[in-house]
Amino acid sequence: MGGITTEEALCLVLQHTPVIQEKEQIQIANISGRVLAEDVKTVFDNPPFHRSPIDGYACRAADLTDASKEQPVCLTVLREIDAGDYSEEEVLSGQAVRIMTGAAIPPGCDCCVRQEDTDYGEEIVQIYKAERQWSNYCFKGEDFKAGQVLLKAGRELGFVEAGVLAGMGVSKVSVYRRPRIAVLTTGNEVAQPGEPLAPGKIYDINQKLLAARLLELGAELTEVRSVPDEPEQMAEALKKAAKEADLLVTTGAVSVGKKDIMHESLALIGAERVFWGIQVKPGMPTLFSDYAGIPVMSLSGNPFSALVITELLLRPMLAKMMRKSSLELVRVKGTLADAFGKPSPGRRFVRAYWENGVFHLPEGLNSNGVLASMVGCNCLLDVPAGSGALKPGDPAEAILL
Repeated sequence: MGGITTEEALCLVLQHTPVIQEKEQIQIANISGRVLAEDVKTVFDNPPFHRSPIDGYACRAADLTDASKEQPVCLTVLREIDAGDYSEEEVLSGQAVRIMTGAAIPPGCDCCVRQEDTDYGEEIVQIYKAERQWSNYCFKGEDFKAGQVLLKAGRELGFVEAGVLAGMGVSKVSVYRRPRIAVLTTGNEVAQPGEPLAPGKIYDINQKLLAARLLELGAELTEVRSVPDEPEQMAEALKKAAKEADLLVTTGAVSVGKKDIMHESLALIGAERVFWGIQVKPGMPTLFSDYAGIPVMSLSGNPFSALVITELLLRPMLAKMMRKSSLELVRVKGTLADAFGKPSPGRRFVRAYWENGVFHLPEGLNSNGVLASMVGCNCLLDVPAGSGALKPGDPAEAILL
């Protein structure tokens, strides 16, 4: 088995990655992480009226020119206007209205006075402070004007956008649907968590690892199950999964052993091999195929290997499928706090924790089949081919998880 570079592999998988075109309407409470499919235009000014940002009194600034604690200005209080109330009656010189935060300012008023700067009068109010025209005054439409495109198609949505849409009176928006992914793990030796662990068996780590990560990245899972190490059974599972999924992900059975069935299974369904083998550790035996326009990513059965290729290849695939730039790989630089004793004849990715420009390596083994030492790590250290043992203080670069 030869191999291509990670960059060449990424280029190939992206060539075979579809961009989701289908749209769906969803409630704005559920939009976080989704991508807007259509522009959203405002249909009214917000706020739809001039409003007070304080509790106090709305009046005319010209009446308050000489107001002070020693010489208060006295104004007649016409009424009280609470948030949600509205009055068209004009306030004249020498008059005021008691007003609450968020309430509509009536005609004739061009400022509001904080209640702390008054005697809280109910019929006659004494005002102890002069205010400039338009002081404590929120203008109609200062948030947005009617006819504005506030949110453009292609924008990734979150809680701020949900608030903006709510302010526009929008309850549903059109978004691109999530990519549908099927996860099929192999291995006669695997048992599912919760089942008794018989001699010679291990629990299926990859299935839960991949399902959790793909959901975290924003995908929809159409199927998650284990398939026996039989080429025909895996072939049937792939054909069935492909009826609903945009992407098929398998783990295990991609090397050259007797039970490495993925090559035969993919051949049985007529899938086209795009590449087999990447010049990277872990993840070297990664197999990528195209089945009738549906990409099939076949990962190694070793958990850390599956994790690394998920980040290096699957994550960029999802970024393209969903138009989500937030999923694109982010690189950081720093120096090593700890030694890594193994030389790296080929390119290698090592689990690490990055903080304040320093990479810390976890205690425990760094082997492909070990996952526990990954807990707490937030990056994959990118060790170039030809590197010797790494020492504290060495410069390093990593991909953030």
